Amino acid sequence: MGDGMKIGIIGCGYVFDHYMATWEKHPNLELFGIADQDAARSHRAGSYYGLRVYTDNAALLADPAVEVVVNLTSIESHYEVTKAALEAGKHVYSEKPLVTDMDQARELVALAEARGLWLSCAPSNMLSPTSQTMWKAVADGAVGDVRVVYAEFDDNPIYLMEPEGWRSRSGAPWPYLHEYEMGCTWEHVGYHLSWMCAIFGPVRALTAFSKHTLPDKTIQPLDPPDTPDFSVACLDFESGVVGRVTCSIAAPYDHRMRIIGNRGMIHADTYRHYECPVYLEPFTKLSLNARKARSVRTNTLLQFPFGVGGRRVPLVRTPPPGADHIVDPMGKPRWWDLRDLLKRAKRAQLGQQDKCVGIADLTDAVAQNSPPFPGHAFILHLTELTLAIQAAGPDGISHRMSTRFHPLSLPKATQDSCLNFLSFARPSWRDRVSSRVLDRLHRH
Repeated sequence: MGDGMKIGIIGCGYVFDHYMATWEKHPNLELFGIADQDAARSHRAGSYYGLRVYTDNAALLADPAVEVVVNLTSIESHYEVTKAALEAGKHVYSEKPLVTDMDQARELVALAEARGLWLSCAPSNMLSPTSQTMWKAVADGAVGDVRVVYAEFDDNPIYLMEPEGWRSRSGAPWPYLHEYEMGCTWEHVGYHLSWMCAIFGPVRALTAFSKHTLPDKTIQPLDPPDTPDFSVACLDFESGVVGRVTCSIAAPYDHRMRIIGNRGMIHADTYRHYECPVYLEPFTKLSLNARKARSVRTNTLLQFPFGVGGRRVPLVRTPPPGADHIVDPMGKPRWWDLRDLLKRAKRAQLGQQDKCVGIADLTDAVAQNSPPFPGHAFILHLTELTLAIQAAGPDGISHRMSTRFHPLSLPKATQDSCLNFLSFARPSWRDRVSSRVLDRLHRH
C-alpha cells in the first residue's frame, strides 16, 4: 500500500471503508496496520483488504514504526484515542468532530504542541477541486464582493430508507442508532463550515437554533433520546460576510453550496462529490428579470438562454499534497467492460469523497516540517462552531466566538492555476443586447 510515511488506523467500522475507497489515489501513504477495540471488526477489515492487524489499540500505538495515527473511532472515543496517540508520540488525524467538549479540544492541541506533534481533523473537502475552484473564483473577483453564503445539508429522511440494513463494502453495518444519538449537526455541519471558514475567515459570532423533530425515527431506545436532528445557524464572519448553514435528516437530499456576491453567484450541487461541477452566474438584467417567471424557475431548458444558473466552469485540479501527479485508481475507461462502466456511472452520479486527502496533507506537513492545512487554531474554531450549533436548543442562542484563526491563504497550487475566473464573468453579447432592450422596455 505504498512506501511512504507509515500510518496506523484505529477504528475499522463503517467509515473505514470510505477512506479505503480512495487510498490508492495517494501512493505516498503507507497503511502499515489497523486496530479496533472489537477484534472481530479489525480482523474482518484486515482480511478484506489484506492488511496487518494489531491485537489491540495499545499494540498499534506501541509500534515505533507507526508515525501517524488516523482516529476513525466513534465520536465519544475521539478524545481518549487521540490523547493516547499523542502521548505515544504519534501525529494524529481524527475524524470529525475532534471532541465533544472545548476544554478537551484545547487540551489535545496543547498536548500536541508541547510534544512537537501535529493534530489534524476531518473533514477534508475544503481541499477538493470543487471547493478550491469556488475559492479561486472568489479570490479572482468573479462574483464581486461576497455578501451572503448559503449552505444546505438536508440528508434525506433516512429513517424511511431502512438504514438498519445498510452495510459497507467490507460488511460493516451503518451504526444508525449511534448516528441518531450523536446527531446530524455533529456528524455533518463541519463539511460546510470547513470550506466557508477557509474562504471567508473566522466567525465573529453566530445565532443558532436546534431541535429534535423526529421522535418517530426509530422504535429502538436512544441515549440521549432527544438529540437535535435539525439545526440552523447564521454566521457573522469577521470579514463582513454573512453565512447560513442548515442541517437535518428530515428533508429530501439537498447539499447545495452557494456564494453570492454583488456581481454574481458561484455554486455547486454538493460538497460530497469532490469533483462536483461548479457554475458561475454573473448577475445581469436579463437573468435577474427572467427569474421572476415561474416557467423559467421550474424549467432548466428555459434557464440556459436567459443565463439563469450560469455556466459551468473548469475545475482547478492539482496533485494531492505530497504528490507530483494525479492518480485515478480506475485508470482509463474500459469500454468493453460493463462492470467498469457501471462503476464510473455510479461515481459520476453519486460522487466520491477523497477522505484521504486530509491525511495526505498531514503527512506532507510532517515530511516538510511545516504546519498542516489548515492548522490547530482553525480546528479549534470549527470545533467551537460545531458544538455551539448543536447545543443551541429550541430557544436558540447568540454565541460570541472565543476562538479564532488568522485568515487562510489560497493554497499555492491553486493560486498557480492558469485559470482566471474573472474572464468567465464578463458580460456576453447576449447580456449587452438584452440590457439595452430591457432598459427601453422599462422606460415605457
